[in-house]
Amino acid sequence: MRKTYKYKIQSQKNTIKLGNMLDDMHAIHVHIMRLQKRYYRVFGKNISAYRMNAHVAKLKNRTKLHWKHLPSQVVQDVVLRMGKAYDAFFRNIEARQAGQTTQKVGKPHIKPQHKYNSMTFTQAGYKLEGNRIKINCIDTWFSFHKHREISGGIKTITIKRDRCGDYWICFSCDNVNTPKSFAKTGESAGFDFGLKTFLTTSDGDKIVSPQFLKKSLSKLGTLNKSLSRKIKGSGNYYRAKRALSRHYRKVARQRADWHWKLATDLCRRFDTLCFETLNIDGMKRLWGRKVSDLASISSFNR
Repeated sequence: MRKTYKYKIQSQKNTIKLGNMLDDMHAIHVHIMRLQKRYYRVFGKNISAYRMNAHVAKLKNRTKLHWKHLPSQVVQDVVLRMGKAYDAFFRNIEARQAGQTTQKVGKPHIKPQHKYNSMTFTQAGYKLEGNRIKINCIDTWFSFHKHREISGGIKTITIKRDRCGDYWICFSCDNVNTPKSFAKTGESAGFDFGLKTFLTTSDGDKIVSPQFLKKSLSKLGTLNKSLSRKIKGSGNYYRAKRALSRHYRKVARQRADWHWKLATDLCRRFDTLCFETLNIDGMKRLWGRKVSDLASISSFNR
């Protein structure tokens, strides 16, 4: 069984080095995406991952010397992500031409710098000791809040930056013990999604959503107004923007916490759960913010 453990990296002065690494990764991402587009426009085909990795390795020793300190496997992961995006795009075109699907996958595009927020280490480039990890290329130790033990073998380590500027470390592990299943009850139930109630069971029981977003609209309005009064690009602007992001993150966490608790309760009560298929995106376009809290049924089903 594969499982991911996520921990928050403690706020330290040296976390700016992680931000600098992400900026370098974004520069590589921009370079290879532009090169891939030019090559396809001229020759009508894509550059293989092997040739792209060799090209980036040459740049490290010639014109992009500031990339030389970056771990090779982390750089290769940037190329791998681009390759997966293009493969999914062309597979979707073939599937739509064959009539196998009507869903459209967008063409890969260059991510803006503020949205390129993660890098992945596979087999090397780091050293782990207790609740500390050392990134070898920058020779720096980072502490993280290890609130639970890591089980299984570590396959990859991903460092992420969220919209609030906080850094997180994710350990993807395999051979993790399968969690204990709930006792069989022999019960099954169907669930209907509604706008007034989150779920209605086939027995007639109603589950009401706490609607965390609706309760936070006043606070969010105040924070948005504060942000709009700041000069864009100033220090006060970014502080106000982080405050707004933190409150949105709080709402998302409240909603996720309630989803997990509700899912656990339903799994203990029923052996089989049946949900209707909904077009959530269409409902959002039709009802807008009114359905935002309730439309989280899609994340609940996952």
